[in-house]
Amino acid sequence: MQLDTRAQTLLKALVERYIADGQPVGSRALSKISGLELSPATIRNIMADLEELGYVASPHTSAGRIPTPRGYRIFVDTLLTVQHIDEQAVEARMRLQSPQPQKMLTNAAQMLSSLSQFAGVVLTPRRESVFQQIEFLRLGEKRILLVIVAPNGDVQNRLLLTDVDYSPAQLTQSANYLNQNYAGLAFDEIHARLQTEVRQLRDDMGRLMQAAVEAGSEAMSDDSDNMVIAGERNLLSVSDLSSNMSSLRQMFDMFEQKTGLMQLLDVSSKASGVQIYIGGESSLVPMDEMSVVTAPYTANGKIVGTLGVIGPTRMAYERVIPIVDITAKLLSNALSHN
Repeated sequence: MQLDTRAQTLLKALVERYIADGQPVGSRALSKISGLELSPATIRNIMADLEELGYVASPHTSAGRIPTPRGYRIFVDTLLTVQHIDEQAVEARMRLQSPQPQKMLTNAAQMLSSLSQFAGVVLTPRRESVFQQIEFLRLGEKRILLVIVAPNGDVQNRLLLTDVDYSPAQLTQSANYLNQNYAGLAFDEIHARLQTEVRQLRDDMGRLMQAAVEAGSEAMSDDSDNMVIAGERNLLSVSDLSSNMSSLRQMFDMFEQKTGLMQLLDVSSKASGVQIYIGGESSLVPMDEMSVVTAPYTANGKIVGTLGVIGPTRMAYERVIPIVDITAKLLSNALSHN
């Protein structure tokens, strides 16, 4: 429903005051801070209308009102005035330039947390299921370290326990065969081709390469470390999120399991620009008192991941939104020029 100018002004004033001090806002306070020359009775009537529409609620312990998720939504969508943040000042603090893409992503999460004082999160690019180079390192009898180097320089290590005690020469021969014949191909394709192409090699060498391909496929498809989170402890000082043990348990279950967060960030990567998910209105946000502000980032013009800030619904959106937006742009630029 379209709100008239007076209702919009009062709702904006109420949300801003509640974000600032966390206390229910009464009609008398609204008459002072809204700048409207309205009688207390008129303000009370407008607030009653806003409550009936579901934009504000009255806690049982107070005559004042607080915004609902629906109230926050109309605030961030139509009433919010985003603060200007000096992009160069942020860039000076970002420290994103690094020869290692994973280090850039970690730095981005830490800076999101530092600038917002909440938790910063980065969903990292999905690994390509291909390799640039494979190495075998003998660790001991029947124990081999498989080293997989991806085209982007990412390195994965996996321990192989074998039935045969391979010599260093056999390991070098197997690695050379894989690198010369299969580098740049998907592991699934290599697996199928190996079954017919290694018959000319000794059976035990073929088994080693098959084991390496299976381990490599698992390593490249493992999503367990596809998210970087920084600053979770900042949320312990936010009373809205840590006011009771149930909320705390729910919040840290979310960080430990990560599945829901990864789904939310994956969904937001398909949208353009900054997205705001407010607890209570989205099934993707596990807590009514929590909001997530996200933006996709790119590498060479292609969206490869998402980053964002996790905090209370009572956050200063006018600050957090430009922080997320600028960080996404700076990370995109750093990855594109890496």
